[in-house]
Amino acid sequence: MTEAVSSKQPNIVMIVADDHGREAVGCYGNPVVSTPNIDSLAASGVRFDNAFCTTASCSASRSVILSGLHNHTNRTFGLIHDPHNFSMSSHVTTLPKLMKQAGYRTGRMGKKHYQPEALFPFDFDPPEWGTDEDILRQRDDLWLAGRCEEFVQGESPYFLYWCSHDPHRNWERADHPLRPDDFGNPRTPFPGDEETPFDPEEVIVPPWLADLPEVRAEIAEYYQSIARLDRGVGRLIDLIASAGSDRDTVILYLSDNGGAFPVAKTTLYDPGMQLPLIVSTIPAADRSDSPDNGTGTEPVSSAAVSSSGVSCEALVSWADLAPTVLDLAGAGELGAAMFGESLLPLLEHPESPGRDHVFASHCFHQITNYYPMRVVRTHRWKFIYNIAWKLDFPTASDIHMSASWQATLRETGTLGLREVDTYLHRPRFELYDLEADPLELHNLAEAPEQAEQIAEFVTLVQNFQIETSDPWFHKWIYE
Repeated sequence: MTEAVSSKQPNIVMIVADDHGREAVGCYGNPVVSTPNIDSLAASGVRFDNAFCTTASCSASRSVILSGLHNHTNRTFGLIHDPHNFSMSSHVTTLPKLMKQAGYRTGRMGKKHYQPEALFPFDFDPPEWGTDEDILRQRDDLWLAGRCEEFVQGESPYFLYWCSHDPHRNWERADHPLRPDDFGNPRTPFPGDEETPFDPEEVIVPPWLADLPEVRAEIAEYYQSIARLDRGVGRLIDLIASAGSDRDTVILYLSDNGGAFPVAKTTLYDPGMQLPLIVSTIPAADRSDSPDNGTGTEPVSSAAVSSSGVSCEALVSWADLAPTVLDLAGAGELGAAMFGESLLPLLEHPESPGRDHVFASHCFHQITNYYPMRVVRTHRWKFIYNIAWKLDFPTASDIHMSASWQATLRETGTLGLREVDTYLHRPRFELYDLEADPLELHNLAEAPEQAEQIAEFVTLVQNFQIETSDPWFHKWIYE
């Protein structure tokens, strides 16, 4: 049954990018990539500097975002499409269903990457791949934003889940001698848009990658895809603002996981799991001519996002997103079964220290990418439990086929300062002092002086596995 709509409920828009690492966002310190619209959200809201996905794989991460349950709990162990076909358990109650119960109109635009669809009853839910135009224009972020115009002009309050396909890798090669992945960049600009190319010599190669021409060429394509995504974000913001409303609109910007490069996507090293998270507000429409704009209600003010242009250092995770959305909607009690914590206290007081640690997990990416991991991350320490550590670490197909990975294997055998061999062959436990070793290069798990620390982290992981009904807990017993 739909709850009565409160006059204090803001509109809520969740923007989820596909494989957008935080090293490629202007407001997180990249002076080359073009993200003025995303940066504007940070300038008018709260930027979280220690935000972590709970699993660095597309479908699995989105399952956590939309359920508040870790992926090994909701059973979306990996990718949902053929031939992998992982799927959320039928007993899970998802965020769109709960938001409808809270009195919201619900909408989805762009990439789905979830199943079964029956668990996600969005009111506005156009087919992802329905027509030839849909297929051709899935990378046209201006078009994806424009398709939401009627929805955001409709009755408030609404919840919109807007998911770009950018900057995910594509299966085609750019017109370049080094044959980099084109990251979905069109051969000619989409109607009404202009592409933003980048010079490979000017991009920033992060320290966990080899500085090779092939890597630079792919980062340039990656930046171009991000710039197109940013233009779509700007268009969506403009549509929301021009639609006006009797209530504020809270916007969350995030990515499902890190960029599709080695050491990032599908790993639980920080480039894969430490991501952009920005929460901002578009104020309610100006009603200076009438206190209530003829509606009989006062303008809605979202006191939750009361800060502008500030950063928050607290540890947060994607398990917190669904509880946060429900709390913004005034329906926090509906998220009682979720594992995360609402971020509203941090939005109100960004200087607060927050929790001591967050958890992450990984099971699969593709069906062939079996490599379960469980992780505890504190401000200073990263502890990784590689459950299947006797196996080689599997490389996702889009990364394996990339010019950057193949050039790394051929030319250097190193990923920055990391040996490829140590990347592919991992011990059971990894422990990193992130203050002294931010690139996670020096594993301290075998150091005698860290024995007590290891024992504490093992206990934390085991308790996390018990709480979240982790099917892999039995490995502690039988190994």
